[in-house]
Amino acid sequence: MKILLTGANGFVGGHLAQALEAAPDIDLTATIRRPVEILAAKTIMVQDLDANTNWSEALKSQDVVIHAAARVHIMKDDAADPMLEYRRTNVEGTLNLARQAAAASIKRFIFLSSIKVNGEQTEVGRPFYADDKARPIDDYGVSKAEAEKGLQDISYDTGMEVVIIRPPLVYGQNIKGNFAKLIALVAKGVPLPLAMVKNQRSFVAIDNLVDLIITCINHPKAANQIFLVSDGQDLSTPELLDGMAKAMGRDIRLFPIPLSFLSLVAVIIGKRGEANRLLGSLQLDISKTLDVLDWAPVIDFEEGVRRCFRKNQKI
Repeated sequence: MKILLTGANGFVGGHLAQALEAAPDIDLTATIRRPVEILAAKTIMVQDLDANTNWSEALKSQDVVIHAAARVHIMKDDAADPMLEYRRTNVEGTLNLARQAAAASIKRFIFLSSIKVNGEQTEVGRPFYADDKARPIDDYGVSKAEAEKGLQDISYDTGMEVVIIRPPLVYGQNIKGNFAKLIALVAKGVPLPLAMVKNQRSFVAIDNLVDLIITCINHPKAANQIFLVSDGQDLSTPELLDGMAKAMGRDIRLFPIPLSFLSLVAVIIGKRGEANRLLGSLQLDISKTLDVLDWAPVIDFEEGVRRCFRKNQKI
């Protein structure tokens, strides 16, 4: 089977590209924005992802497109108009690729979306479901929701199968961003005022996400479905930090501060978003994914976080 993967320079795309190269009977073409030495697959340089990108060379003779390239969520976005930039890449760029894919007789288009399409936060015990109404809040989530709607319209008009996958925070080897910052704090033994946090959050190890994406390549029941994915284990922030510490062979140092005070301080210093991710809940119900695809996570959180500390490889 011939597969086109976009975004092979990214965290998810890089891990997925390596897994696809190792899979039998898959002929991979990967699009990249800079050279990737560890990939043996055919690669095509694509610098811009927008309404004008010409995908004719990349799409030639392909069977499936896995679209992992995106303008990702940026904590400190210095773009003059962030929403315009998100739409240019994540909406216009995605739909342009999908229209050309349909015209090239691509059978299936797998879109890596985000749980931000559902929203930013849940109440404990009231998780998001795959078929919930979209309620994105930030620009990134809005752009992913608009792309999903456009893909469903293209599928209806052309018959090309579309599979949408919405992960929460993805972690694993070479992880960056907020997860990496927490790892650094735990590694340094910094005391953290989070002992009173009783939230519940879903995460997904990169190995589990990659395995689900590969499952969706040719699973007959995946066609035209939306799937949520996680490790199937919801953790409080203290449990998350404790898992990181154990993986590093260290002790976690937490002390109690009332959540109301932490939230107030976060607002005052302009860190409300970061505080919500540490103090609030975000749970996913993945029962649809398990039932429809007869799929299960291949590793648990404990193994997933241990793999964060494997010897780094450049992806």
